[in-house]
Amino acid sequence: MTYPPGINWNAPLPEYPAHEMLMKTSARFPRRIALDFFDKVTTYAQLESQVEHAAKGLQEFGVKKGTRVGLLLPNTPYSVIFYYAILMAGGVVVNLNPLYAARELEHLIADSEMEIAITLDLKITYEKISKMVGKTALKRLVVCRLCDALPGVKGFLFSLLKKSECSFIPRDNYHVTYDAIMNNNGMPEAVAIDAHNDVAVLQYTGGTTGIPKAAMLTHGNLTVNAQQSRLWFTMAKEGEEVLLGVLPFFHVFAMTVAMNLGILIGATIVVVPRFELKQVVHLIHRKKPTLFPAVPTIYAAISNFRRLGDYDISSVKYCISGGAGLPIDIKRAFEAVTGCVVAEGYGLTESSPVATCNPLEGTNKAGSIGLPLPGTRIEIISMEDKKTVLPMGERGEVCILGPQVMKAYWKNEAETAETLTPTDKGMRLHTGDVGYIDEDGYIFIVDRIKDMILCGGYNVYPRNVEEAIYLHPSVAECVVAGLPDPYRGQTVKAYIALKPGTTLTRDALMAFLSDKLSPIEMPKLVEFRDSLPKTMIGKLSRKALLDEEKQKKNG
Repeated sequence: MTYPPGINWNAPLPEYPAHEMLMKTSARFPRRIALDFFDKVTTYAQLESQVEHAAKGLQEFGVKKGTRVGLLLPNTPYSVIFYYAILMAGGVVVNLNPLYAARELEHLIADSEMEIAITLDLKITYEKISKMVGKTALKRLVVCRLCDALPGVKGFLFSLLKKSECSFIPRDNYHVTYDAIMNNNGMPEAVAIDAHNDVAVLQYTGGTTGIPKAAMLTHGNLTVNAQQSRLWFTMAKEGEEVLLGVLPFFHVFAMTVAMNLGILIGATIVVVPRFELKQVVHLIHRKKPTLFPAVPTIYAAISNFRRLGDYDISSVKYCISGGAGLPIDIKRAFEAVTGCVVAEGYGLTESSPVATCNPLEGTNKAGSIGLPLPGTRIEIISMEDKKTVLPMGERGEVCILGPQVMKAYWKNEAETAETLTPTDKGMRLHTGDVGYIDEDGYIFIVDRIKDMILCGGYNVYPRNVEEAIYLHPSVAECVVAGLPDPYRGQTVKAYIALKPGTTLTRDALMAFLSDKLSPIEMPKLVEFRDSLPKTMIGKLSRKALLDEEKQKKNG
């Protein structure tokens, strides 16, 4: 296995409290802009001061070492301030998706034993979480006004024009405002942190199967994974880069590769609350980001944007794609319109999350998830005995060993024992993915074990079928799934969204695929849609499509 020049697999990876990433960068680049939110900018020195005041306020509000504090926030400066403030105060961050239904929130609050939550005054977030106070373990809320995070005129206009979208916040013992939290001397009590053992974040898995589980990510897991990612960006110039933070920071991929990595290298993070195609293209044109972590659907949407020629997006130099497999055509199309390098990375919530990545300089193998990050080992294990390490080229379960692997699942010993197994090299994380390692040491994911379609006794891998369908020039988005079939066990169904202005029939698609897939892999069912469902991070959602199919069958 040969790494590109400048990447040292044996590089030291010290573990330290996660909030110190910010403190170290602030000491080096105090005047550098840390956050840019709709043109309201915050320097690293200002961000450090805000975090210290927030940490002190949280301690006065009752946060002690180990207190679970929920973050129910879209991407705003508050997301960054309170993430590091909770850690500085000794608390544990519990990341929550603002689009969760009330029932989902209630489960996660109860499961995490969350005592305090931080949210916005927007009805879409506040009204759901406020109903949990007293009904669950949740005792108090910190409520931040969105208009105060915006620059002067924009904030004033928001407070006038969007007043109906904001909730009235009562003055009582259960609520505290952002201003009240920040009204202190900014000198929080020091908390002794054991970076290797103390949990920093409870990060819930996506819950694609069964009830979501919380990965216990330690301070060391987070600081090591940020450093591993930094070592991969050999060309990044500390204190000079601009990073587009459009992926939601509550998601583990964005938490590490956008927020923590951005802070670690002293980048200016352009904070974007959600992905809106025209707005993001305009931001790239105006803000000139150099680093752009995203998911494949975002890269595809930008590449297919009809008015792309009206904008200059050539500032983007390096992109890390994660969250889902990167189809080769999407990679090539985005690289063609920007001139950048898109490198596919791979990881899990349980690995903080990044475990492998294609080199940004040197051999970047399309279709591969690349090489293991510094300090990381990848093993391919027999799917039959779950123990035997398979030789190069053979398919098996992808397993991860490294300092970024989680401590355990929160309050779930059975799942922990099934997912983490001890070896003489450390704990082995079983990913549930099928893959192999080629002769150059590059890793290829064939598919998820749980997504694999068993069709007439044969294994059909959805990703392989999707890759073939994406080769058709009219296809914008595609998801392949297995549906129950009384004869074959499962049958292959493709859900497809076409590029604007194009047409495609099932028969034409079948003819196109005839020399690209075996008969057993050919989709027996094809459904064309205007768009396909996505998760909050923008990942195509196979789960949502399968849920629809179940409802049709039961309805």
